[in-house]
Amino acid sequence: MLEARELSKSFNGTRAVNRVSFTIEPGEILGYLGPNGSGKSTTVKMITGLLEPTLGHVYYRGHDITEAPAAYKSHLGYVPEEPNLYSYLTGFEYLQMVGRLRGLPEHVVQRRSNELLNLLGLSDARFSVMTAYSKGMRQKVLISAALLADPEILIFDEPLSGLDVTTALVFRHVVQMLARAGKIILYSSHVLDVVEKISTRVIILRKGEVVANDSASKLRELMASPSLEDVFSQLVVEEDTECIAADIVSVMRN
Repeated sequence: MLEARELSKSFNGTRAVNRVSFTIEPGEILGYLGPNGSGKSTTVKMITGLLEPTLGHVYYRGHDITEAPAAYKSHLGYVPEEPNLYSYLTGFEYLQMVGRLRGLPEHVVQRRSNELLNLLGLSDARFSVMTAYSKGMRQKVLISAALLADPEILIFDEPLSGLDVTTALVFRHVVQMLARAGKIILYSSHVLDVVEKISTRVIILRKGEVVANDSASKLRELMASPSLEDVFSQLVVEEDTECIAADIVSVMRN
């Protein structure tokens, strides 16, 4: 089990995340939602060990992840929001580097790297430097790197960014299959319909605080709403979005 307990993070005296708590059991997909600036990515970085909480702790299998951070990260696969890659490497070289850092046998690194790149449509580009890659191609490399060592925990932060429709559908099926195999999955995204379809449970953040934590179906029932998008709008959207849209169109015409 992965547990966030009373996680808080402040920057220059401003609380970005405030006492966020949740657990994710093996086989669960936790959808993590919120508008820009709600604290989603900050929470993700604390869960991955990239940011130290101001308050609170992250536990994996009952142990604080700060007790053995390297051991914890060996169980972790992470697709960050921004594809920060070593762009002077080829896609294949990058996966080789990740596999070796993970301590995988060389023959496993070679086989999995080639097969993942091939299945994600990067076979022809695997020996090209990543400066020549599109955003979607870089995202595919990040996804391949996260899956390469068959980790027990998978953290996805806007994983569909830049992906074509076919790859996005394939990725959605991959996530569901991994959950059925007992993986622990945190899925942070703005794509509400995907989160609604694949998540076991959904957390919605607003200004760094949890305002909802339940299954999508129960949230719809509770809020008397036809979709997760409508629930999200009721809980976190403060502006009249239709009115703003009308104003934008008006500006275009005047």
